[in-house]
Amino acid sequence: MKKSITYFENPGKENTDELIQLIKERLKESNIKYVAIASASGETALKLSKELDDVTIVNTTHHAGFKEANKLDISDDMRAKLEKEGIVTFVGSHALSGVGRGISNKFGGFTPVDIIAETARMFSQGIKVCVEISIMLADAGLIPVDEEILAIGGRAHGIDSAAIITPANMTKVFDMRIHEIIAMPRP
Repeated sequence: MKKSITYFENPGKENTDELIQLIKERLKESNIKYVAIASASGETALKLSKELDDVTIVNTTHHAGFKEANKLDISDDMRAKLEKEGIVTFVGSHALSGVGRGISNKFGGFTPVDIIAETARMFSQGIKVCVEISIMLADAGLIPVDEEILAIGGRAHGIDSAAIITPANMTKVFDMRIHEIIAMPRP
């Protein structure tokens, strides 16, 4: 089997449109039914939905308080737009930080979960996000753990990374498999 990987020169939203086209092409040759995307505001998830057919798109956004106490990054209006497009938006704590980050912020040091996150970041921040949202959505029961999905992530705004993953629940995180990287920025 031969597959190609696209490497972007820099991370960021300037890669969003090209990555969406790469995802469209990759999905044409697959039986993938689920696409997981990290889109804090929902804008990129909405943009993706205009380009993809015949897949279930599940969006992931930050938990309340990520940027501002008790506030979500996604508006009620955007959630309604996404729902109209058939996209469920999951709001939850990061699987690869969550309470552990709160402990590290207060007392210093690192948790084993921090090590997993940093290991995934060795590829790119976006690939770390792909891994993380796969765990989060599997734990929420929104994507299967027994079939391949396409996961999409990035850094801050837009998307720049995509991978084919068989997700795992948090309790069996090391059962996760990263089968292919479609695209990522060069670190």
